[in-house]
Amino acid sequence: MALGRNAKIELLKKAPLFAGCSKAELRELALVADELDLREGRTLVREGGPGREFFVIVDGTVRVSRKGRKLADLAPGDWFGEIALLTNTPRTATVTATSPLRVLVITDRAFRRVVEWMPTIALKVLATVGKRLAKDGVS
Repeated sequence: MALGRNAKIELLKKAPLFAGCSKAELRELALVADELDLREGRTLVREGGPGREFFVIVDGTVRVSRKGRKLADLAPGDWFGEIALLTNTPRTATVTATSPLRVLVITDRAFRRVVEWMPTIALKVLATVGKRLAKDGVS
């Protein structure tokens, strides 16, 4: 069963990248978020590959690895791929479904369209990224 717009908004609101966004901004993001069902074992992103989308896990689990070494297991409500929305850099890890999986996906192209329509989203996302970099000691 497909998620309604309100359910998409709630999932996007949980992702710190969009935490500062208003309900109207989240509504615009929810409109461009696609819902995908994927099988266990499917590789969603590959380390070193191009990054073109951001994911929020709705149901199921994934494993994040780098150079074949496990970094994390993610579950519903978790997200990955935010760097792809902001930069044109290669993926920093591989993410593989460890169960049947349902995700919300926002492509970099759709994200840019929303930002052109509502520039305030970009400012809020950049502020969040800046805080994260400062916390990690990068400034």
